[in-house]
Amino acid sequence: MNTSHYTIDENYMQCALTLARKAASLAEVPIGAVIVHNGEIIGRGYNLRNLRKNTLYHAEITAINQACRHLNDWRLDGCTLYVNIEPCPMCAGAILQARLPRLVFGARNRKAGAVGSIINLLDGRLLFNHRVEVIEGVLAEDAAAMMSGFFKRFRARDDMSLPKI
Repeated sequence: MNTSHYTIDENYMQCALTLARKAASLAEVPIGAVIVHNGEIIGRGYNLRNLRKNTLYHAEITAINQACRHLNDWRLDGCTLYVNIEPCPMCAGAILQARLPRLVFGARNRKAGAVGSIINLLDGRLLFNHRVEVIEGVLAEDAAAMMSGFFKRFRARDDMSLPKI
């Protein structure tokens, strides 16, 4: 694929979308995340809650774990998190705790989004001691189409052995 016409944010969002497709191929909700530091991807993640049988295996949490190991620090100063869907409350809290200065996401999560859809934990007017720059809507149509297609296919399946989502 020729990505020369994409912006830098779109290029990294494409990486997150690739990871989201990996999650979907495993019957997981298609969310993928990458963390970038100085132009290098240092953390990657995609949803694995059902396969790992653990609610903590969200794409963002896995990417944050990898990035912390890479930098050998819990503070992810100078990093950007790219995720195809608006983070949930747990992941928004992890973004604050990791001191990520920048979040880029694709589509809103109208049912569980914690960066403006339901609540906004990253709202700079709250009393947290950390501020996060939020860029939303990067490749939003692709991200939204992936999610709606996944759930449409999931609801159409007769196989009751699929994991609950």
